[in-house]
Amino acid sequence: MNKIKMDLTKELPYAVEESINRLRINVSFLGNEIKKIMVVSTMPNEGKSFVTLQMWRQMASAGIKSVFVDGDMRNSVIVNKYGIEKEDGSEMKGLAHYLAEEFPLENVVYNTPLENGDIIPNVENIINPSMLLESDKFGNMLNQLAEDYRYVFVDAPPLGLVSDAEKIGSMCDGAILVIRSGEISKSEVKSSIKQLERSECKILGVVLNRATDAKGKKNKKKYYNGK
Repeated sequence: MNKIKMDLTKELPYAVEESINRLRINVSFLGNEIKKIMVVSTMPNEGKSFVTLQMWRQMASAGIKSVFVDGDMRNSVIVNKYGIEKEDGSEMKGLAHYLAEEFPLENVVYNTPLENGDIIPNVENIINPSMLLESDKFGNMLNQLAEDYRYVFVDAPPLGLVSDAEKIGSMCDGAILVIRSGEISKSEVKSSIKQLERSECKILGVVLNRATDAKGKKNKKKYYNGK
């Protein structure tokens, strides 16, 4: 399998690390049938990619075999933000390439510095990935990954911009909705929930990002089980 370099050295504040750890534990309690998890937000810049990647990182660090799928094919920043490149310096192909071309899935699944954490990056953003998502190939890919990994974490595009996330959600076992406190209205959140329900994607929980507690201190993450 291909190996990549990826900068995962940045330490998180203690409170953030603990919040992500609580999220990881709550996900672990969801049951063995929950494997393919979409993480999504209503609008951009709510922190969904950060939550997805950190949850994947903690699962892998705990010895739980997990794969991160960069499913935001329109506007992904993961490759640049985390300095992802192949160890041998050769050309790297990603999710969009796999869905559009004909070659084995193993060509775009990369080993990372985390022993139990692999990644399918999106190397090249495309204008309209809807046709790629509407084919059977994406769903078949998720099913294949679910056979090889305990968790498949999919970072999806925001619900409020395009229909991609609804399609992805229909192929997952459930979704975690990330909401940035003070930035998104209740009506927008309700609209996102309706979209997930329409796609028959079970809402596993909600992450409230940058919430302020009663003492006025900001908490990076809070997790609420979606029941």
